[in-house]
Amino acid sequence: VEGGAAVGVKLRGGKEVRAPVVLSNASVWDTYSKLIPPGAVSQKEKEDAMGIPSSESFMHLHLGIKGDGLDLATLGGHHVVVRNENRPISEPGNVCMISIASVWEPGMAPEGHHCIHAYTMEPFEGWERGPGYEDLKTAKAEKLYEALERVIPDIRQRVVLEMVGSPLTHQLWNRRYKGTYGAAIRAPDMFPGPATGLPGLYRVGDSCAPGVGLPAAASSGVITANTLVGIQEHFGLMDKVDAIAAAAGR
Repeated sequence: VEGGAAVGVKLRGGKEVRAPVVLSNASVWDTYSKLIPPGAVSQKEKEDAMGIPSSESFMHLHLGIKGDGLDLATLGGHHVVVRNENRPISEPGNVCMISIASVWEPGMAPEGHHCIHAYTMEPFEGWERGPGYEDLKTAKAEKLYEALERVIPDIRQRVVLEMVGSPLTHQLWNRRYKGTYGAAIRAPDMFPGPATGLPGLYRVGDSCAPGVGLPAAASSGVITANTLVGIQEHFGLMDKVDAIAAAAGR
């Protein structure tokens, strides 16, 4: 930040990358707590940003299983299992999502096998690495196995590869604040737009408008592009792309 405006990014190794505009694809919490220098935005803006609620994290179960005897015509690739219909849908562990991608693309698993990904919501609080961590993962994954047994009753006897992911796994490998799926802003409140109180700094990603999920995160980039570039420049760029496509015979 120079002269009250964002002018680039300093990398971990000390190198500086200068740019007329900086876009942060980090979460709102990481952007304001780790990336923006202290004092560059008002305390109120920082508190408002850090106060945006985050959704729960996840438990993940990745399995490789023996596929002998499974009827692909009835197995299906996607399943949603509600473990207890008398409990709230939002209760962590009650709704489990199951994807068996090798039903459609057999090459995703060795011949005679299937790959499975199952997941359910799980709070971040209470998780820490150390003694008991692996035992806790095993215990929490039990709900996913129970859900899978409704689809493949003998699933446990079929397992040849098991990988269990916790909220800490989600936090580490996806670089997610508290392993969250994204911001949990409920209607009628609105997700914040791309602008910040620091000139030259804009935000994109799933913690600003229009919300969480891949399509929404991609749309946030479009919204920011529309914010930064005038409509005539957009038309000019579209004409250029059209000309390139025409020259390539497409």
